Amino acid sequence: MNKEWQPRLVAFFCNWCTYTAADLAGVSRLKYAPNVRVIRVMCSGRVDPQFILDALAKGADGVLVGGCHPGDCHYVEGNYKMLRRYHLLKRMLKDMGIEEQRVRLEWISAAEGHKVRQVVNEMTEQLRALGPLGLPQKFEEWDREVERLAADVHAREAADAAAACAGRTSAEEVTHA
Repeated sequence: MNKEWQPRLVAFFCNWCTYTAADLAGVSRLKYAPNVRVIRVMCSGRVDPQFILDALAKGADGVLVGGCHPGDCHYVEGNYKMLRRYHLLKRMLKDMGIEEQRVRLEWISAAEGHKVRQVVNEMTEQLRALGPLGLPQKFEEWDREVERLAADVHAREAADAAAACAGRTSAEEVTHA
């Protein structure tokens, strides 16, 4: 059994084009990386950025979104909607310190089984070069950091309250004396 790390790739494929192209690749016996998990959606425009963030948060090293070519969407403008979301998501991921190469959007028609193979293999190699994202482990680390900060704040507040209480007691003694 190979103990070498293998990247996990989640792919959201449009039912009408990219998913059909992946099916064509399979029927044509075009081999592509086996570490991709394909999720079929009716349209790339239905891929909410939260789906992509959830995939990364649950251990995916990268996410690929495949849709119809612009102008060929079965839902008229779904792929344009995905394109707008994609650009916003990439900016947000950059702010989070996640490499932009981990998320990719591709237009792949039903007749382009070879392009599915090419894109999946390219992205798998790119993720292999980047290494594991490891967000679940980072979340645990960030949670521990927040717990330490909360404990420091609580200790500081308790010390301030004790100092304030001690200051009030000596002031009260002076007034009553």
